[in-house]
Amino acid sequence: MTNNDVFRRIRYTFDFNDNRMIEVFALADYKVSREQVSAWLKKDDDSGYQECSDTEMAIFLNGLINDKRGKKPGPQVEPEKSLTNNIIFRKLKIALNLKDEDIMQIMALVDFRLSKHELSAFFRKPAHKNYRECKNQILRNFLSGMQRKYRKGD
Repeated sequence: MTNNDVFRRIRYTFDFNDNRMIEVFALADYKVSREQVSAWLKKDDDSGYQECSDTEMAIFLNGLINDKRGKKPGPQVEPEKSLTNNIIFRKLKIALNLKDEDIMQIMALVDFRLSKHELSAFFRKPAHKNYRECKNQILRNFLSGMQRKYRKGD
């Protein structure tokens, strides 16, 4: 999945308009324009499409954490220069204050089953022997389950 795919799905799930997206970036002490947000939300084949970098996506997710959980005093967390699906998954877990059981319930909403052991492997450090890479299918199913759980009016 591209950062733009994740960006669009989060926007849709929480029904954020452009101003709200800009506010989320601001919560991570980062200023973006409406034009940037609009370009990131366009489809890949659209002429105005612009790729959302890993750093910009990390900043957005940090802002989402601040939005959902409250901003910690002091300097903001440094955004990652390189993102993986595992990092995106972990940041969404933190932002929504989810426990393993909550994630398993969200996955069940889209008929996707994971054991606690499989799930915990995604949140381990890459050097850990039980670390497992989060594939696109897992992240896509989690985002679809989030949409079912959090999207109002669906």
